[in-house]
Amino acid sequence: MAAGGDLFIHLGLVVIAAALLAFLFRLIKQPQLFAYILVGIFITPVFQLITDTTIIESMSTIGIAFLLFIVGIEIDFKRLKDVALISSLGGVVQISILSVSAYLLALMFNFLSVEAMYIGLMFAFSSTMMVMKFLSDRKELNTLHGRIILGFLIVEDIFAIFVLSILTSIDHFSAAFLGVAFLKFLSLFILAFICSRFIFPVAFEFAAKNQELLLISSLGVCFLFSLIFHFMGFSLAIGAFIAGVTLGNLSYNLEIIGKIKSLRDFFALLFFVSLGMGLSLSVLETMMIPFLVFIFFIMIIKPTIVTLVCTIFKYTKKPSFTTGIYLSQIGEFSLIIAAQGLLVGHLSQDVFSFIVLLTLISMVLTSYLINYQEGLFKFLDKPLLSKLEVFNTEGLEFFQGDVKPSIILCGHNRIGYSILRSLKKIKKKVLVVDYNPEIITKLAKQGYHCIYGEAGDEEIIERMHLKDIKIFISTIPSFSENTMLIKRIKKVNKKAKIFVTADNIEDALKFYSLGVDYVNLPHFLGGEKVADLITSLRRRKTNLKNERFDHIEDLKGRKDFGHEHPSSLF
Repeated sequence: MAAGGDLFIHLGLVVIAAALLAFLFRLIKQPQLFAYILVGIFITPVFQLITDTTIIESMSTIGIAFLLFIVGIEIDFKRLKDVALISSLGGVVQISILSVSAYLLALMFNFLSVEAMYIGLMFAFSSTMMVMKFLSDRKELNTLHGRIILGFLIVEDIFAIFVLSILTSIDHFSAAFLGVAFLKFLSLFILAFICSRFIFPVAFEFAAKNQELLLISSLGVCFLFSLIFHFMGFSLAIGAFIAGVTLGNLSYNLEIIGKIKSLRDFFALLFFVSLGMGLSLSVLETMMIPFLVFIFFIMIIKPTIVTLVCTIFKYTKKPSFTTGIYLSQIGEFSLIIAAQGLLVGHLSQDVFSFIVLLTLISMVLTSYLINYQEGLFKFLDKPLLSKLEVFNTEGLEFFQGDVKPSIILCGHNRIGYSILRSLKKIKKKVLVVDYNPEIITKLAKQGYHCIYGEAGDEEIIERMHLKDIKIFISTIPSFSENTMLIKRIKKVNKKAKIFVTADNIEDALKFYSLGVDYVNLPHFLGGEKVADLITSLRRRKTNLKNERFDHIEDLKGRKDFGHEHPSSLF
């Protein structure tokens, strides 16, 4: 009874402290992850309210499993269609460069070889949880840089799962062991495929009729695969990940995520609190210089390497730079791998604390870089970033014939696709500006004038010849870029009609005050379209079958362009 009472008291202290500090961090707009780690620091190393951390650490293992279970469910490889090359090959290149560089740097500071290996691996991973949260909050999941970032994160997550699966056996690693492990993993993967294809669709079709049964069935699959993988010599975490992948293709995957997410959040809280409990702040007294050098590497060298990889794959400086900024931290997979290293005795408590501190500080600094990325881009553009254009400016500007464009469309996204379709009959008069090279290549083949680059770039603006145009259309989500373009057009061409896009009513009103002719608010368009359709139907001015047929053809065309509905990315 006493043990049960101690468990309740310990959990109570953790949850109450986490709730209070998370509330404070929410008020000051900081990620709650930091609050949980600080709770662990205050409870054990600082005030020593909990001296026996075994229970919390054991429960945190479930948090790791649930975290990877959700990641497995959410992975959708179809999202990477447009950025498949950079996601796969580019992802492997940046992981390799970062890992090897960090490994060599750690050896220079006299870390043991196995410790240097862990530190090298740590640098390969960014924070999926943090980055996805920022992309979602800023409505950038569907942008080009959002999809590149997502591709990198998925490749990193897959690599992390592979690393976790072999960490426990690294001490007696051999070619024979690798072969046996591969055969074991292949047999388990075949089992997962069979379940995903033939068993789970039938079972979960029945389970989905009852919400409680759906929840318990999902948890059952998670624990079943975790235990099977554990008994076969792999990590519990990789079993949970594979379980998530097997359920990810079901029609009920979103419902499962909704059910599991709260449990995941609770046990993940315990995981991050346990990291704080095991943190030794005294490590900075003896490792301050390596700490500062590694922070410099994470915040400066890592985003630089990511930016260079993107530009080599012919992406322009703006999405390349933004991708680098978003990935300029080390994330929760680094913590999970470090925790595993501590558990199996590969890392000392000091090195583990060193890794946790690097992760925490890099996440804090990245949040500020993301918030101030526009100013940072402008500051670095001319002296540094403009030099990157040597990789991607050649061969991606197409002007079809002698007819000069009188209509400019900036941004061929979902909205731009619809607009361009309506201008198809006068394509020789339309100039499309976009920073996705695949889109520019496709449109050039269709006979449109095209320029590859960011609409807000000074050189691109000069090549638009704004003084000669009649209509300017922007579907760019950036308020600052649209504002700058509006002012430039008004300065040289007062007769041009201007159409821009805004995310909210406040921005729309500001655009109207600058003299814009019409502001498009995408979130309101769907309701207006349906309302107009119903009105026409009641007045017998439309044929619903024709509307349905046209809509199906439109959706097929969008699918060919790789469009997905934004909600599928949350």
